[in-house]
Amino acid sequence: MDNNELSKIEKALFGYLPAGQLKEQKLIDAMRYSLEAGGKRVRPTLVMEFCDLCGGNTEAALPFACAVEMIHTYSLIHDDLPCMDDDDLRRGKPSNHKVFGEDTALLAGDALQTLAFEILTSDAACEAAGERACRKAANTLAKYAGCVGMVGGQVIDLMSENTKAPIETVRELVYKKTACLIKASCELGCIAAGADDEKTAAASLYGESIGIAFQIQDDILDCTSTDEELGKPVGSDEENNKSTFVSLLGIEECKKQVDSLTDQALGALDNFEGDTAFLRDYALALAKRKS
Repeated sequence: MDNNELSKIEKALFGYLPAGQLKEQKLIDAMRYSLEAGGKRVRPTLVMEFCDLCGGNTEAALPFACAVEMIHTYSLIHDDLPCMDDDDLRRGKPSNHKVFGEDTALLAGDALQTLAFEILTSDAACEAAGERACRKAANTLAKYAGCVGMVGGQVIDLMSENTKAPIETVRELVYKKTACLIKASCELGCIAAGADDEKTAAASLYGESIGIAFQIQDDILDCTSTDEELGKPVGSDEENNKSTFVSLLGIEECKKQVDSLTDQALGALDNFEGDTAFLRDYALALAKRKS
């Protein structure tokens, strides 16, 4: 994806925020603050790329891309709260609750979550992608972000603190908390393009594989990186006595698992006839990232 496409995502993303000086302006500012923190925009990028790969119109995929990024951003705001991971930094900047207070941060996350589904079911989205696609996209995102997806994974994460959780529990945690939303992003791109079930399943496998690899690499960096390099506090997993892939398997085995999962993701791309070079390079870059 070139800078043009990323700029298009950024413009669309902030275009959905309410404009003007409103009584709720502090809430809007808090939503904007976390959206502006940026990050890698992994999820909206995957939506757009899979839509393009499946021969769809990427303009139709833009609302889907923005919706999934808003869900992701809300989850980060909530993850950083004192009742969750209690982190003071996010992407090198003070966490939302450190700037706006816990009450506004909580509500900013809530507002981003509801705005995501407002976008997916808007008249503009339905006109661009079709009502059936928008309905399917909303259902898919809700499923992967909800109680047996991302939110469920966060609950398992909290339950696993100060316990020696087995590797099976850690795998389920990572699948739900991290991989589900990445998997959803890949599927949303296919839905926007009207792709068949076979391609959607292949995209889903790609997303699940890089999602789990992404989190294992995150666990590795939590042990080997610095606060400045990572943009957030390192060593928090050990501090909170959390079982992770690294604590259970060791760094070398984790590196092997990242490589194996990345290979699985690359294999899934063989189901597509189009140019998969970007998605192949993307999977490799995420697996080898240092921040």
